[in-house]
Amino acid sequence: MRPLGIAALEDKIVQQAARTVLECIYEQDFLGFSYGFRPGRSQHRALDALYVGITKRKVNWIIDADIRGFFDNITKFGLELHPEKTRLIEFGRYAEERRAKRGDGPPETFDFLGFTHISGKTRRGDFTIHRKTSRKKFQAALPKLKEELSRRRHDDLTEVGAWLQSVFRGWCQYYAVPGNYARLRQFREALQVMWYRTLRRRSQRGRRLTWEKFSQLSRRWLPTPKILHPYPNARFAGQHPR
Repeated sequence: MRPLGIAALEDKIVQQAARTVLECIYEQDFLGFSYGFRPGRSQHRALDALYVGITKRKVNWIIDADIRGFFDNITKFGLELHPEKTRLIEFGRYAEERRAKRGDGPPETFDFLGFTHISGKTRRGDFTIHRKTSRKKFQAALPKLKEELSRRRHDDLTEVGAWLQSVFRGWCQYYAVPGNYARLRQFREALQVMWYRTLRRRSQRGRRLTWEKFSQLSRRWLPTPKILHPYPNARFAGQHPR
C-alpha cells in the first residue's frame, strides 16, 4: 500500500496553469485524427470519426491490433507490428460483395474502444456499421459486479439499489449508442439476476423472495434502458460543419 496524496489548492492551480500553457504550445502540432487526451476530444468523438471515415471514404481494410502488443517488436529500422496480435481485416462498403464473390463469407468484425464493429446494411440496403458492446468488455464487467454485490449482501436495499443504479447509468452513458439496445437490455438482465440471487442468499426469509416481488424492486432502481447518443455521422457533422 502507498499513502494517498491529495493535491493542495496551490498545486492544482500550478497544474492547471502548466496544462494551459502546454496546450497552447503543442495542440497545434497534433494531427486531426489524434484523439487521445486532447481537449474537447473523447472516446465517442474517436468512434464517430472512425464510423464516418469508413462509411464515407474509400476504406477497404482495417488493421485490428491488440494495443498491448502493437509495438512489441523493435528493430534497428524502427517499430513493427506484432504478427500474433495484429490482423488485417477486409472491411468497408464493398467488402461484403468482394468476399461473397470469392466465397469467403461475411466480413470479419473488429473491436475498438469497447465496441464490436460489424459490417451491415440499413433498411434501405445501404452500407453501415453496426456497433455493440464487445463480448470481452461485457464478460469482464460481470464477475467484478458479482463480487461487489456479494460483499454488499447484507447492506440496506436502498443503498445497494442506488449503487446498482449508478453502475447501470454509467454503463448506459457510454454504451447506449444507436443499434446497441439489445446489449443494454442484456446487461440490465444480468444485473437483475445477480441481485436476485444475492438477495435470496441473505437469509432463510430471503429464500422465499419471488421473482415477481423482486421485479418491483428492480424496476425502481434499474429502469428500462434508453439510447442516449445520436448517430455518429450526425454528431460528427455537428462538430465538423462544412
